[in-house]
Amino acid sequence: MTGSRLLGIILIIATVVLVVMGTIHPNQSGAMIADSRARLIGSASSPQDAVNNLMQQIGRRTWEAAYASLANKGEFTETEFVRDLNGNYGSLRSYANLDGFDSQPLRASGDEAQVRARMRWASVVGIFEDSRDLRVVRNGSQWEVAWPIVREAKVPPQVIPVNYLRWDVVYRGAEDDWGAQDVEAPHVRIIAMHPVDRGGGVVILGEVLNEDVVPAFVTVKASLLGSNGSTLATEDSFDKISHILLPKQVSPFRIDFRNVRLSQVDSVRIQPSANLVAASADPVIGIEGQKLTPLPDSSLTGSLVNQSGQVVNVAHVIGTFYDNKGQIVWVADQYPSRALLPQTPVPFTISLPADVSNKVGSYRVVASTYSSSRFQ
Repeated sequence: MTGSRLLGIILIIATVVLVVMGTIHPNQSGAMIADSRARLIGSASSPQDAVNNLMQQIGRRTWEAAYASLANKGEFTETEFVRDLNGNYGSLRSYANLDGFDSQPLRASGDEAQVRARMRWASVVGIFEDSRDLRVVRNGSQWEVAWPIVREAKVPPQVIPVNYLRWDVVYRGAEDDWGAQDVEAPHVRIIAMHPVDRGGGVVILGEVLNEDVVPAFVTVKASLLGSNGSTLATEDSFDKISHILLPKQVSPFRIDFRNVRLSQVDSVRIQPSANLVAASADPVIGIEGQKLTPLPDSSLTGSLVNQSGQVVNVAHVIGTFYDNKGQIVWVADQYPSRALLPQTPVPFTISLPADVSNKVGSYRVVASTYSSSRFQ
């Protein structure tokens, strides 16, 4: 099973679960949208009430009512409003439900105010946030939100030549002779491994290399061993890794162990495994405008640019951070919530722990992708 096929199955299952949860527990409150016992604010008699009402309608996916309540609905269609929030092209937003929100008044005058809304969306890969500064205007005795629409990029008609490498795999057939040799699995190797004590647990940071001439679907499992040789805990990298590695590619990985102290660990047994998969070097994702932001908002920001002609539904960005001696000090990731259209930059932000930020001397960023056109 390829990485695209595996991710596709996960996304489909998660979508069904989220839809069922949204039906049984309709989104209603700011603190916990899925709490059906919460009640809607009856009137928009203040700017914050207007924002809270809108957020609750968005959480319930009552798009028609949410759109009708906007002060500037004449500037865009209901379809554009829904796409802004709910995504398009099978992006991560398409598989997400509003899990909660916070609203914070920024300033106010007689007939106009500004309120910041922070929306927390629950998706198959965890929570992502979307913050909007909303202008709120008075209309008679009520307040209405002027929505800051983010319109979908328009990709002009064009021809993009593709000449990237591709690997197909022919496996042993069911009617082949018993004992016939199948295609050999790729050879992968751990080239860096660094355990750290963090947050009441142990984190294994490392890098894995596909040293073969064929693509590999890679996973990494690690066991923490005590002084008597007993296994204290076993975990794998899950999604903190780029699973599909082309020949000679390197991926970072991170494995988190909870409730184990590094002082308890005598040694680490680490096991990379690889399966041969069909893969392509296309789509190529350019990583542009990388910038390391210091405290208090320590993060790595940049943009992903899809250099192919096909839509990338979901992208996964992983950053490896090194100190001045070249040792890995952290591995972190992010899934941008919007699809990557051809030649259209999409921003990303990888957050860094505050105590790691001042240790970073260099970094490396890799991106992997999922496209529904390859899920077949």
